[in-house]
Amino acid sequence: MTQIHFRLTTASIRIGALQTIPVALSVLAYGTVYGLLAREADMTLLEAALSSGLVYAGSAQFVALDMWTHPLPVMALIVTTLIVNLRHILMGASLAPWMQGIPPRTSCGLLFFLVDESWALTIGALNKKTADMGFLLGCGIVLWFTWMGATLSGYLLGAAIPSPEKFGLDFAFTAVFLALLAGLWRDNRDLPAWVVAGATALCAHHFIPGKWYIILGGLAGSLTGLWRDRG
Repeated sequence: MTQIHFRLTTASIRIGALQTIPVALSVLAYGTVYGLLAREADMTLLEAALSSGLVYAGSAQFVALDMWTHPLPVMALIVTTLIVNLRHILMGASLAPWMQGIPPRTSCGLLFFLVDESWALTIGALNKKTADMGFLLGCGIVLWFTWMGATLSGYLLGAAIPSPEKFGLDFAFTAVFLALLAGLWRDNRDLPAWVVAGATALCAHHFIPGKWYIILGGLAGSLTGLWRDRG
């Protein structure tokens, strides 16, 4: 197996930032919806900003809004966010070959920008050998600023958008992931892992309460892909 060494170049940062712009437009749409819903959930502007700036995990933030009551169910929020974000373990593991030999402080700072969209774009570029880990940094910075701007805009302009579903903004979250999924398709060898992941997630969603279907579907698909590659 060819040894992969960590590289982070300014050229890849620029490539990552530029290639993220189309995805950022979708993030802008559902980030605005998040800001609007945060306002309706009686979050303060500061709480909404800290949520997007520090948590920076759209799906977990949307789930947390359903639980945002006073007094806050702190432990329930922590556990639910943990379950929803367990998929980041798999995403981080997939990037491990390109991050060998770097100090934890550097890797943790870089992985702060690891979200579903940045992972999908970065792993695609790394596999195609068109960029290095600088791609994740460029991509992540663009998405972070977009997410923050959209959250604040949605919160401040929430009164002017009383029904986001009327404009199709509620579908933006789904649409961007469908587009990313299509971009990750390589050939028919990917089909078994995708089918197993989808079927497992659907079964888990039906039979297991909570958000466990996210991690179970991802784990099943990952193990199927690993079995394929070692077969």
